[in-house]
Amino acid sequence: MKILPAATLTLAGLAFGMPLAHAEDGQLYGLLRSRDLSPFGFLRLDMRPAHAVSIEPGSFAIETEVAYQNTWALSPNVEEYLTGQELSGRRDLGPEELQAIRDLPGENYLIDLELALLDVTFHYKISNVWTAYLIASGVSFQGGFLDGTIESFHDTFGFSSFGRPAVSKNQVNLIYDLKSSQYSSLGTATDGGLLDPTIGLRYTGWTMPGKWHLATEVAVKVPVAGRRELLSTGRTDYGVQVSLQRRGQHHAFYLDAAAVYYDGASQVSPQDAQVIPTLIVGYERMLTSRTNVNLQGYISKSVYSHEETDLEELLGEKYQVSLGVRHRRNNFLITFGITENLQNINNTPDIGFQLGVAWVPLSSMAPR
Repeated sequence: MKILPAATLTLAGLAFGMPLAHAEDGQLYGLLRSRDLSPFGFLRLDMRPAHAVSIEPGSFAIETEVAYQNTWALSPNVEEYLTGQELSGRRDLGPEELQAIRDLPGENYLIDLELALLDVTFHYKISNVWTAYLIASGVSFQGGFLDGTIESFHDTFGFSSFGRPAVSKNQVNLIYDLKSSQYSSLGTATDGGLLDPTIGLRYTGWTMPGKWHLATEVAVKVPVAGRRELLSTGRTDYGVQVSLQRRGQHHAFYLDAAAVYYDGASQVSPQDAQVIPTLIVGYERMLTSRTNVNLQGYISKSVYSHEETDLEELLGEKYQVSLGVRHRRNNFLITFGITENLQNINNTPDIGFQLGVAWVPLSSMAPR
């Protein structure tokens, strides 16, 4: 459940409140290039936030992003059931527990997993204003290692256990008993594999007044290997994005608005075809000539409707906040970020981490 939102915002306040130290020669790099890792709708196309780094026409850049998240999401009835089992100690969930959850009144679900995602993005600058990119991604589903840390944090600060101590640590458990589906996987249904690649085209030739910059892009997620459980919906998604940037000498404000035609899914937890809007608002500040800090918020529509479920948290918007630090070394840009869920805490990961390395061989890393 919710881990450190107050702590994250406190750290952000300290970072943004620090005096600028020799930032005169610094540069602005744009929003953190992370995507939504929510298990609900994870396989859909999600437009990555636009960057603010220039590469020369005819040259290329490579980004590598590793993201990791922990999710413990469950319906109120499942939480009550597991909390009641805590005195009996931890257990591997089996047929008996699965049947007990299915016998609970109404709709119910349990998502207990950790997910590691690798994104490799190849950018090619076609001209001064056109850039093409290809994103290849791989995912690993696992029990992970964060359960104990999260439970210790809950105990230390007096938060609810949310039923975690009734289940063995560091395992993968997926149970859906919704209006539209009944699915279970106790243990990993798949260790992971390659996701659908994304192909995109970006245009930056708009004329804007003053310090404003505008970029637009289109992208498509291509199901090259067909439908695969927990890896591909087997359907093609399309997206458009408009990115507005206002860059000053040491600060920048960012606004990204995207709309994705999500062609739905027919497996695990079915969803109808629909258009999903997403909004990202961010702020970047130079701390030194080589180090910047970012704070950004993410809001997106749920992939569920009342046709699939009547559970309010699955129907609610997804709210997330990210705090990140970037450091430049020659033509390499290194990123570390933390993402936490807010408000509807059962429809997004509890906490996520991002580590990124971008290599821009023919660029001074200067803003466009």
